This record gives sequence, C-alpha cells and structure tokens, in this order.
Amino acid sequence: MQKSSLLSIATIVACAAPTLLAQTYGVGRPASADEVAAWDVTIGPEGRELPTGSGTAKDGAQVYEVRCKECHGDQGVGGDHAALVGNPEQLKQTPPLKTVGSYWPYATTLFDYTRRAMPFEEPGTLSADQVYAVTAYILHLNGLVSEDDVLDRESLPRVVMPNREGFVRDPR
Repeated sequence: MQKSSLLSIATIVACAAPTLLAQTYGVGRPASADEVAAWDVTIGPEGRELPTGSGTAKDGAQVYEVRCKECHGDQGVGGDHAALVGNPEQLKQTPPLKTVGSYWPYATTLFDYTRRAMPFEEPGTLSADQVYAVTAYILHLNGLVSEDDVLDRESLPRVVMPNREGFVRDPR
C-alpha cells in the first residue's frame, strides 16, 4: 500500500473516531452511586476500607464449624478444597503448599476474600462480625493470634503474616 493511501485511511479513522466513541446503543444505563458503592468493597493491605464489626477466634470456631469445615476440613488442614493452615517452609516443597499461614501476605486479604467469596455456595452471606470471627479463627489456627484476641478494623491490619516480605509490590 502506498504512503498516500495509508495517510488517507488514517485521516478517515481519526475523523470518525469521535463520532464512534460518542455513539450509544440504547443498552444499559449509568450505574447509580449506591450501585457503585455496593460493589466497591475491595480492602487494601492497610485496611482503611474495613467495615465496623469485630470477632475472636473463639467466636470464629463456631462459624467455621457450620460454614467452612465441609470444604476446608477439620482445623483448616484441607477437606475437598484448599488447606488454610500451613507455614512458610511449605513454600520450599515441590509443589509449594500455598496456605493462609504459608503464602498470604496480609491478614486484610483474608478478610476481603472471605467476605466476598465465601462460603462457596453462598458468597457474601456472612456478616462483618462473622467474617472478623472466622478470619480470627483461621489466623489462630496458623498461630498468628490468640483465641481471645479481638480482630476489628484497627487490629486486623496490624497482624503480621509470615510471608509479608515474600511478595514484591507491582510498581504500576
């Protein structure tokens, strides 16, 4: 193709692009502020977005028994699905065992994932107190908090996970 033909095509595309971008198809509508807020639930490592509520491992043991044990096994060592209890040494085995205790860098990530994705058959059905409690229980099983430690929006981000320094932040 000659240079003049390419220039003509580029000019047509450049002129038509604003019209194509502005075109609507009569499908959907802009999300309302309430709808955006309902889906804006991601919790970062610092935990600024954590909801109010609290729980202990003692409380979490009861939630775990009813809502988690079937998939994750007794004491979090693995049922039909992923084991939750482990230690950083297990990352050196082949294949590495990636558990909350061996792999996860932040306790807030455990809370976030549990709140949005668990229990598997009914994700998002646990209250904030239940999520804090089951998070405390899983952290307790991994030896990271005591049975009576209260986890809430202030204390949860302060839990230091064994593999926190094992992750490299994405610089983007």
